Amino acid sequence: MATQPPLPLAGRVAIVTGSSRGIGRAIAIHLAELGARIVINYTSKAADAERAAAEINAFPVREEITGKGPRAIVVQANVSEPNQVKSMFDAAETAFESPVHILVNSAGILDPNHPTIANTSVEDFDRIFSVNTRGAFLCSKEAANRLKKGGGGRIILVSSSTTRSLRLGYGTYAASKAAVETMVKILAKELKGTGITANCVAPGPIATEMFYDGKSPELVEKIAGECPFGRIGEAKDVVPLVGFLAGDGGEWVNGQIIPVNGGYV
Repeated sequence: MATQPPLPLAGRVAIVTGSSRGIGRAIAIHLAELGARIVINYTSKAADAERAAAEINAFPVREEITGKGPRAIVVQANVSEPNQVKSMFDAAETAFESPVHILVNSAGILDPNHPTIANTSVEDFDRIFSVNTRGAFLCSKEAANRLKKGGGGRIILVSSSTTRSLRLGYGTYAASKAAVETMVKILAKELKGTGITANCVAPGPIATEMFYDGKSPELVEKIAGECPFGRIGEAKDVVPLVGFLAGDGGEWVNGQIIPVNGGYV
């Protein structure tokens, strides 16, 4: 019988924030397929998070990742709250009896009404920056102090191609992600000597609930037409890049902002 190829992330623990649905869910499942043990993080969609974890825990048994507890656990945490972020890392270390190796910060929100800057309320500005920017900061801060040192540590923050496309109505959202991109470039330098890399993945329009919210079919068609492939991206278009960055092959990619958008921008 042919032997199965080794799993590149076997024995590693990954936290994927915002992974109850959308891009985060697809990333969590992909990293699990590569052998990682996963923390499915959510804020309010408990049932979705449980379904994602159940799918991972139903994967076929592989010898190199048996005997170490479940393949996936579910942890509720608001990434904009420091104590909850800390508790999320604590839960990962306890459940898997291992330091965390990989952080993928995918949690994010936007205003589906896409108001202009002039019409954006201060409350909505603060809410978007709280999750997108403060959340990325708190998760990166915790990861910088707690990821496994000496090689294999990966911080991957999900940004957005809106920082380049500069679409009308995305001023606050794009600004919140641009701050994350600047932060990750500095973070990569500050992690010198730890063996931990820090990068941003910047998807274009991706067919998720968050993307479709508030958009007419005509607008979706228009956005699809702006991509050289003539379609909206899918989560499966993004996850291979995240999987690469999370593995040993991604070690020499550090402090980078990598668009994955089919040439949309």
